[in-house]
Amino acid sequence: MPIQGLKVNISDYTYNLGAERIAQHPLEKRHDSKLLFYKSGEIKHDIFKELPNLLPKNSHLVFNDTKVIPARIIAHKPNGTRIEVFLLEPVNLSLEEVFQSKNSCIWSCIVGNKKKWKEEDTIYLNENISLKWADYESNQVEISWQTHQNFLEILEEIGKVPLPPYMNRDSQKEDSTTYQTVFADKKGAVAAPTASLHFTNEVLENLSLNKIPTTHITLHVGAGTFLPVKVENALEHPMHAETMIFSKESIYGLLQNLDFIIPAGTTALRSLESLYWFGYKLHFKLSTDFFIEKLFPYEATLSLSLQDSLLSVLNFMEINNLKKLQGKTEIMIMPSYIFKICKGIITNFHQPNSTLLLLIAALVGKDKWKDIYNSALENQYRFLSYGDSSLLIP
Repeated sequence: MPIQGLKVNISDYTYNLGAERIAQHPLEKRHDSKLLFYKSGEIKHDIFKELPNLLPKNSHLVFNDTKVIPARIIAHKPNGTRIEVFLLEPVNLSLEEVFQSKNSCIWSCIVGNKKKWKEEDTIYLNENISLKWADYESNQVEISWQTHQNFLEILEEIGKVPLPPYMNRDSQKEDSTTYQTVFADKKGAVAAPTASLHFTNEVLENLSLNKIPTTHITLHVGAGTFLPVKVENALEHPMHAETMIFSKESIYGLLQNLDFIIPAGTTALRSLESLYWFGYKLHFKLSTDFFIEKLFPYEATLSLSLQDSLLSVLNFMEINNLKKLQGKTEIMIMPSYIFKICKGIITNFHQPNSTLLLLIAALVGKDKWKDIYNSALENQYRFLSYGDSSLLIP
């Protein structure tokens, strides 16, 4: 798949999304959301709790079990000026290390109202907790506290649920529950894997009754997932890197059920496809560094089966005595991408001009995505994070 001459015009991936179509709150029962079912060019409409009966019999679902942290900190200067600090990732520490840290830590952040926060100013959240600049130019903020708590305990105290910016509202108490999946486990995301918000214990039980295997992996969703593409050629869009974690058990699980893998959400899909490309790098001795660059798949020219890729990953883990495999991906999936693991997707409806819409177009076809989105709009579907769902099988 040589990349020379490849261009993707982002203006081809837009549609009119009125503010009234953006869901501000979830339904009372998650699994009562609408479900658009697209298969082999045909569109049908159902409700999400019927998903276990709509999936092909040989399906294997993959869930992202990341857990959203309260990554939004609202601070006020003595004069009342509001400063918003949105935590992205820790500096010089892993997530596990930073959550256990005592007294202080430094995070890369998005800072709202940055111009009103001078480089030399310290902002006090209370008598024990303060914020100051560690590096003004790089948007790195140092959080300090004078208690015996670790940082995770501090964050639970000072942080708020980081709702997407397009919701344009402050988080409420119930968001701390509704903006998590029922199987959320590994803390570290600053945005929810929203396709999985529709799953309930009842739906999971019915998947089990229908003998549909499930596997859990982890990708800590970053704030970059909300960034619109602002350049006409989408290839020039800077993709954010996100952390993925695979257990040895999850890779064994995938190997046992390779036929029809369907991820719940774009984060699980990006993780799975990135895993294939890491196996590719290992097999052809290109690198042992688990980092998948934005356009690497489009430059790869050799052929490798999915099974051989995953066996290469397992072999690497055995040699290095690893129970878990951690890596980063900035993979960009867009039309012309050839899927290596995923045969479909369960997903919400995404923003215009977004990399997630490019991913959907890559899966269902350059023009088919428009039919799907037009049908959802015509049938009064609710869009984005708290919106309705789809099962897409090209």
